Amino acid sequence: MRPIILDDFVGQHHLLDPGKPLRLAIETSILHSMVFWGPPGTGKTTLAQLLAKATHAHFETISAVLAGVKDIREIIERAKLRREIQKQATILFVDEVHRFNKAQQDAFLPYVEDGTITFIGATTENPSFELNNALLSRLRVYVLKSLEPADLKNLLNKVLDNKENGYGNLAITFDESLKQMLIVAADGDARSLLNLLERTIDFTENNAGHLIVNQDIIKEVIGLGARRFDKQGEAFYDLISALHKSVRGSDPNAALYWFARMIDGGCDPLYIARRVVRMASEDIGNADPRALTLALNAWDVQERLGSPEGELAIAQAIVFMACAAKSNAVYLAYKKALSDAKEQGSLEVPIYLRNAPTKLMKDLGYSKGYRYAHDEPEAYAAGESYFPEKLGKRAYYEPVPRGLEIQIAEKLKHFKELDKQALAKDKKEA
Repeated sequence: MRPIILDDFVGQHHLLDPGKPLRLAIETSILHSMVFWGPPGTGKTTLAQLLAKATHAHFETISAVLAGVKDIREIIERAKLRREIQKQATILFVDEVHRFNKAQQDAFLPYVEDGTITFIGATTENPSFELNNALLSRLRVYVLKSLEPADLKNLLNKVLDNKENGYGNLAITFDESLKQMLIVAADGDARSLLNLLERTIDFTENNAGHLIVNQDIIKEVIGLGARRFDKQGEAFYDLISALHKSVRGSDPNAALYWFARMIDGGCDPLYIARRVVRMASEDIGNADPRALTLALNAWDVQERLGSPEGELAIAQAIVFMACAAKSNAVYLAYKKALSDAKEQGSLEVPIYLRNAPTKLMKDLGYSKGYRYAHDEPEAYAAGESYFPEKLGKRAYYEPVPRGLEIQIAEKLKHFKELDKQALAKDKKEA
């Protein structure tokens, strides 16, 4: 059931809807090296194959788990011959590219640079952490997302209707609520959904080509209790959203209700634990740093003890966080800092902030003029700037008047006053 034309592909609307970047690349047959970064079962391999087909390029594939530098060299030699003799481009698809070490990644560089190959990597890990800068700078990163429930439902129905490669030749009675159980269990993974569906059909009694799927079979296949939704059929992600917003809104009772709904519906408690950690940083932050510690402890209890002890620990963290002082100051500050980092380019680190472990670096002035804060009054180097010179000082973090951030704000205000006094003194001496 792997799509062979773009219109059969499901999901990734932010990349493949009309006018979106990856769709334009495929439709215009413009080849460029890239990385597909996203969870399993989101279509990374399929997109690479569709791109090869659209551009009439030869498709070579290797797995970073099994291949070495020797395999890379052999592929490069074939690509050179193909380019010279057949005038055909080669797409090299590297699955799980994050598993290649630096030397293996470096082996691609000259051939990506000179166009011998168009490199397409697939990874479930953050490329900025797993790929070296030399390779990453030559690639465009496309972020793939877990499939939405609607996309999974579309895929499931395609398989049920397809007579050539799917189950279209069978008369299958499959209630919508049971389909929804498979969709939730797949958790955004198309491959997982197809595996679950295949097992469902295999376990269902075939009576002369007629199959009736029931809830007991679905329970057996997914290995969890039946997911229960209200009459409106609220989706899984609506429930986690309701939980998050209840915590943010300081309503411990509603937060507990949505948590119980998800647990009763068969949600993996570890998924909720991960989201609770996010809530602790995004919505409480430094107003009460204990929230993050409690959230991490609850996650640890769930992993160590399982159910029901772990779920009680998660409930404890949720109630604490719903009652805690709220601040999104760090969350907003991080977004502002990230925006500057992206927009301002690679500004140099001021020379007085650089380490000087060697004589050459000392001779070049590294670390010269640095003021060691612990030697200053109040352990604060008043008037010092720690930003790049071209950027100047920035104020990203603005503590809220709640919880511990009240004290943080007072301290930062005091430091700011010391800076003003130092600046005034410097002007007077000048």
